[in-house]
Amino acid sequence: GGAAMMADCHGRLTGRPGICFVTRGPGATNASAGIHIAMQDSVPVILFIGQVASHAKHREAFQEVDYVRFFGDIAKWVVEIDDAARIPEFVTRAFAVATSGRPGPVVISLPEDMLTSLAEAPAALPYTPVETRPGEAELDALETLLGKAKRPFVILGGTRWDAAAVARMRTIAEAWSLPVGCSFRRQMLFDHLHPNYAGDVGIGINPKLATAIKQADLVLLIGGRMGEMPSSDYTLLKSPYPDQSLVHVHADAGELGRVYRPTLAINASPSAFVEAFAGRKPAATPVWADETPKLHAAYLDWSTPPESGPGAVQMGPIMNYLEKMLPDDAILTNGAGNYATWVHRFHRSRRFATQAAPTSGSMGYGTPAAVAAKELFPERDVIAFAGDGCFLMNGQEFATAVQYDLPIIVVVVNNGIYGTIRMHQEREYPGRVVATDLKNPDFAALARAYGGHGETVEK
Repeated sequence: GGAAMMADCHGRLTGRPGICFVTRGPGATNASAGIHIAMQDSVPVILFIGQVASHAKHREAFQEVDYVRFFGDIAKWVVEIDDAARIPEFVTRAFAVATSGRPGPVVISLPEDMLTSLAEAPAALPYTPVETRPGEAELDALETLLGKAKRPFVILGGTRWDAAAVARMRTIAEAWSLPVGCSFRRQMLFDHLHPNYAGDVGIGINPKLATAIKQADLVLLIGGRMGEMPSSDYTLLKSPYPDQSLVHVHADAGELGRVYRPTLAINASPSAFVEAFAGRKPAATPVWADETPKLHAAYLDWSTPPESGPGAVQMGPIMNYLEKMLPDDAILTNGAGNYATWVHRFHRSRRFATQAAPTSGSMGYGTPAAVAAKELFPERDVIAFAGDGCFLMNGQEFATAVQYDLPIIVVVVNNGIYGTIRMHQEREYPGRVVATDLKNPDFAALARAYGGHGETVEK
């Protein structure tokens, strides 16, 4: 599982497919969590899996799995290569599928006898993602909608972004005085200290931000799908017909109109869209210009950590300290759990490619993702956040970091429970909590046992 999550982090931070090889059977099933993450997050990953020899198939042979059926609903494409001569064809197609349109994971099954056969085949050529660009008529229509709007709002999400696209988006926001929010676990798409930034459109959204989106007369959704979490269970944007006029920009035509009927659908990658629209400017100062700084002020107030609260160890001062100490290019990773609320709400992201977290809500992601991030960017600080239960899912990858001399920092928020599940139990069934208490190891001693350094913070 950790290896597939590392591959996801590679694809997430670079836009290039993360490559992962696993054994058949248990290796494949363990990797499935990482494939599900990559699918829900639109991340390019290519997973190569061993398979039983052809003569043993359909006999429930040792570690045999039908990967087309097993991965069919959680991967963008699944294929088994039966002929060694077709390896270049299928690998080339895998890169094309993984990176084009809405990116996603590809799974390639490799039967044992195929791998040992000989064949003459051409070398595969470098891949080039297929780009989709907006037409002038669509850009004109968007400009007309903006000209009529009184309370527009921009929501950034998805993938197919890069640093240049993020910079162009900032230029567009400044030119049009647009308030900008970032979708769930996509906070790295806009500078949080920029006066146009309005906040995180995710779990536990700022009520003032939620009101602003609901009262907007035009929502410009760029790159994202606006699924259950960022839409607050489809209440910020109602499905299928939002109360607001909706302009939806997405690289996959199949996504446009799938959940929401947009006023204007633009089939384009985020990077191609912002490049095409960046040169356009309003004829006069927009009527909403004075409201945008107010939303930013509300965000700053919402994202200031409290200095006190229950318990001996306070996350508020910890987040304040990290905000002061971490450089702007530090990479933060995390898995799933209530602890992540502190990271997403109180960390103010400044740069692109500084965040790796699964929108699928998969536990155990933070530590392997930190290993991959540090391997990619050894000169940058990498900090993984994990709850105690979250760390126990894939915390053994701390040993991988030690083995390959990758000095990551892991912050384990240890409260002795599966916090999110316990929260729901106590809220819905008071006094009837089940199987959410944890008997944890000494995490500091565990880090030292792996060959790293560990400390326990008690106050």
